[in-house]
Amino acid sequence: MSSNPLLLAILVIVVLIGSALCSGTEAAFLAVNPLRVHELAGKHKPLKKAQQLAKLRYRLGRTLTVLTITNNGFNIFGSLMLGIYATKVFQGNNSIALPIFSIGLTILILLLGEILPKSIGTKLALKVSLASAPILHILSILMRPIILPLEQLLPVITAENEISTDEEEIRQLARIGSQKGQIEADEAAMISKVFQLNDLTARDLMTPRVAAPTLDGYMTLEKLKPSLITSNTKSWVVLGKGIDKIIGIANRETLLTALLQGHNQLTPKDLSRKVEFVPEMIRIDHLLTSFNKDKDDVKVVVDEFGGFVGLIGAEAVLAVLAGWWGKSGK
Repeated sequence: MSSNPLLLAILVIVVLIGSALCSGTEAAFLAVNPLRVHELAGKHKPLKKAQQLAKLRYRLGRTLTVLTITNNGFNIFGSLMLGIYATKVFQGNNSIALPIFSIGLTILILLLGEILPKSIGTKLALKVSLASAPILHILSILMRPIILPLEQLLPVITAENEISTDEEEIRQLARIGSQKGQIEADEAAMISKVFQLNDLTARDLMTPRVAAPTLDGYMTLEKLKPSLITSNTKSWVVLGKGIDKIIGIANRETLLTALLQGHNQLTPKDLSRKVEFVPEMIRIDHLLTSFNKDKDDVKVVVDEFGGFVGLIGAEAVLAVLAGWWGKSGK
C-alpha cells in the first residue's frame, strides 16, 4: 500500500475524535446527577435514552469498562497503527519529521482527546450522557463476550450503583442549595426541621395534663357559658366521674353553636366526639400522619398504664416545622 500523507491526516482525525468521544462520555457518566437520571427514567412517558442511561448508570462498573476498552483502543492501538503508517510516510526523509509527528500526536491526544472533552463532558454531563446512551448500550452488548470473563475475574466490576442517601447528606444539600440561591433559606431550614420529627415524641410536644383544657362532661352548657365565651381554647377534654375517665373531645365552636340555638341544658358529654388516644412515646413523624383534615383535631396522650398525661394537636407539630417550638422554650 502506498504511503499517503492525506490518509495519515485522516487517520489522526479519526483517532482524536474517537478518543475525545470516549473521554467526554466517561467524564459525563461520572459527573451526571444520578437523581436527575432517576427522575427522567421514572416519568410517565420516559425517553428511551433516559431508560438506557439509567440502566448504564446502574451498572456503572460495566459501563466504565466498556468506555475504557474503547478509549484505549483509540489511544493505544490507534497510536501504534499511526506510528507504523507514519514511518512509511516519512521513510527516506533525512529529517526530524517523524519525531515531530510523534510529539505532536501525543500533545494533540492529551489536549483534544482527553483534557478538553473531559471538561466539556463534565459541564454538559446530562446532555452528553443522554446522547451517548444508545451507542454505549449497543457497545455493551457487542463487548459482552469480553466483559463477562472480566467480571468473573474482577467481581468489583459487577457492583450495582444504587442511589442512596441519609439525613445528613440531605441537610448538606439543602444548605448548599440555599447558599447557591437554588432554594430559599426558609425552605432549607424547614427541610432540616423535618428530620427533627423522628427524634421527638408526643411527650416532648404535648400540653401537660395540668395545663390541658378540660370540662366536666355532666355540667350543663348554661353553667359553662361564662368560661366558654371568655376562653380562646379550641378543644376541651371532656372528663367523666372517675379518675382518668375521658368521655371525649368537645369543640368550642360546637358548644357555642348549641348555646346560641338555646340548647342550654345539653352537656359537653352530649356534644363530644370520640377521643383518640396515643402513647406518650410515639414518634412525631408517625403521629403526624394520623391527624385528619380537621384543623382542630387533637389527641389525648396516655402513659404506659393508660393514664391521661397530656393533649396534643397538629399545631404542635407545625410549631416544630415553623421553628416556633425551639423558641418557645420547650
